[in-house]
Amino acid sequence: MKFLTIVLTVLVATGFTSPSEAQGYPLKPVRWIVPFAPGGASDILARTVGTRLAERLGQPVVIENKPGAATTIGAELVARSAPDGYTLLLAPSASVVAQYVYPKLGFGEKDFAAVSLLGYTPMLIAVHPSVAAKSVAELVALAKSKPGALAYSSPGSGSVPHLTGEMFRLRAGIELTHVPYKGGGPAVADLVAGQVALTFANPPELLSHVRSGRLTLLATATLKRLPYLPEIPTLHESGYANFEVLAWFGVLARAGTPAEIVARLASDLAASLKQPDVAERLAGLGLEAVGNTPGEFAAFLRIEHAKWAEAVRAAGVKID
Repeated sequence: MKFLTIVLTVLVATGFTSPSEAQGYPLKPVRWIVPFAPGGASDILARTVGTRLAERLGQPVVIENKPGAATTIGAELVARSAPDGYTLLLAPSASVVAQYVYPKLGFGEKDFAAVSLLGYTPMLIAVHPSVAAKSVAELVALAKSKPGALAYSSPGSGSVPHLTGEMFRLRAGIELTHVPYKGGGPAVADLVAGQVALTFANPPELLSHVRSGRLTLLATATLKRLPYLPEIPTLHESGYANFEVLAWFGVLARAGTPAEIVARLASDLAASLKQPDVAERLAGLGLEAVGNTPGEFAAFLRIEHAKWAEAVRAAGVKID
């Protein structure tokens, strides 16, 4: 009897979820951790999808903003939560990058269960009109003629745009000077002002400036041309095979969450993304909606982890 009591105590302490609890899921509100401050694109995304998800679950989905330390504060909270499906993480591509940029984190890939990829937006390469390059080939030739003279901006060291720039630099065999800023807005603003030569950013940050002639778009970091930018070539077709970088948002749960709960969440998320108001809102954020299965998202994440681990290693970016 004493042994049984000890076992039950351990199971409760470790967040054990019985089959009956999994079948009745959800029995209480679901917390959705957003590792950014309120008001940004990620917050809007979570609140938009969360409203529809709550309708399907029959329980409130409570958005909790836990910003700081390049998404690691929010991610660690979920990594330490019970594996019962009641605490979820809005995981951006930056959360994968952070696991390699911050080597002393107390959690990693093994602590999460993939639920679903919500959506993505590609990285684009844009230059200031004063730069004598109208194509990727011309940009590379210019950089080779002036090693280190061309500077590119990013939202900060270890960010997805920064590492995109490093991957491009290494693949092209050129020298570029990285100039980190405190956010994507200032990074693009200084490019428009001509303080730097180029940047790597997503469509919402760049396209208004491209359409006004204040920036020149050279390529997309995608495998196929974008339907809304059919005239812009990809890096893949410009001689950099399989060069694809997507800024994405997905949903993760704690590792060990019952498969039936994960599957239920993935199905309800996919259905939520198909709602016209949700699709329209995501399009306004520059995101292509996805809503895939846990297995598909897990396979996607394996590729992302391998890619960013290599990019961080090659760029030599480490933050203690």
